[in-house]
This record gives sequence, structure tokens and C-alpha cells, in this order.
Amino acid sequence: MTDNKHDGGLSAAYAAKRPEEVAAIYDKWSETYDADMSAAGYRHPTICLALLTRHLPRGAGPLLDAGAGTGLIGEWLAITGYPKVEALDISEGMLAKAAAKGVYTALHCLALGGLPLPFADNTYAGIVSAGVFTSGHVGAEGLDELIRICKPGGVIVLTVKNTLWYAGFAERIADLEVQGAVVRAEETAPYVSMPGEADTIPSRGLVLRVR
Repeated sequence: MTDNKHDGGLSAAYAAKRPEEVAAIYDKWSETYDADMSAAGYRHPTICLALLTRHLPRGAGPLLDAGAGTGLIGEWLAITGYPKVEALDISEGMLAKAAAKGVYTALHCLALGGLPLPFADNTYAGIVSAGVFTSGHVGAEGLDELIRICKPGGVIVLTVKNTLWYAGFAERIADLEVQGAVVRAEETAPYVSMPGEADTIPSRGLVLRVR
């Protein structure tokens, strides 16, 4: 993590240059990920859950947890009334932990932002992507596929680190709005995603409604 107490943690993930590096880091980290992120006060999943429940009716589905990790959001979605949720993650190790929680209807070991995703257009009523659009992970290039596979009227809830936001992400969102592809339904104030860590670069939560 950012204080280097875990060699395979967040600092290494942020520094990764290739998708296979990211996958290997998270595979190694999967055993302690939940405990590490809890200790760091990780906020992204909670904020995404709150935003989703505000903009998508209870029971809507199917949903895609894009960057599901160990399934933190999937557990909470099941509890709060969204029973049809699929998981997508680049790490087989993380998905194994998510599978063990028994809350996903399908699991997909795939990377965002590279090749087209193997899903039909307009498949999902909602997509959640917490902590994915950040340093060393996925940039604005990952948006188009999420929009393609989300149903018209559905929502995409994501978090974006300021590092990306001010390096073209904000402009890409504005372009998509002008094109009529999405409407920015909500944007949170900037916040630090992990108060218990040394990385204090803010992120923001964003809700896009697909047109």
C-alpha cells in the first residue's frame, strides 16, 4: 500500500505500466486486501453504493461490478436489494475471493480499457466501478465500452482520481455530454479515498446516465 507495509499493494499497483503487472499485483494482494483496505478507511465502495441507490431503483438488474476486486460492493448490493450482479476484474486471485462470497451471478476475468468487452450492447441496467479510474489502472479510454454495454436510461457510477480528472478525463466527460451519450446526473465534492494512507490526492464520485 502507499506506506509500503505491503509489497504487493497500492503503491505498486499505481506504478504498474501494463495490465499483466496490475493483475499480478492484485493476485498477490488478494489474501490481505479486505483487511488492508479496511485499515486504510477505504471509502470508494461506500460512496459508490450510496450514489447507485440514489439513482437506480432497488431490484434493477443486471448490474456489473467493473473492477469488483474481492467483492466488497457485491456484498452490499445483495444486502440492499440488488440480487443480479456480475463481477469483472483483471485479477483471478481477487475474483476467487469474490466468488467465495456467493453474491455474484457471473464472474468475468477481463481488463477494462483494452480490447472490447465480450458483452452485447445495452446489457446492464447499471455499472459500478470503484477505484478503477486511477493511477496505473484505467483511464478515460475505458468509458466507451461501459457506455456501450449499459442500457439507455441506466447509470454508470464511478470514482475518478484527480490525477486522471485533470489529465483529460474531465474533458472526455464533457465531450460525451455534448455528443448526447451521457448526462452527468451527479458529481461529488473531491474526497480522499483512504484517510489511513499517505496518498492524499483526492478523487470524486460520478454518476453518468446513459442516453
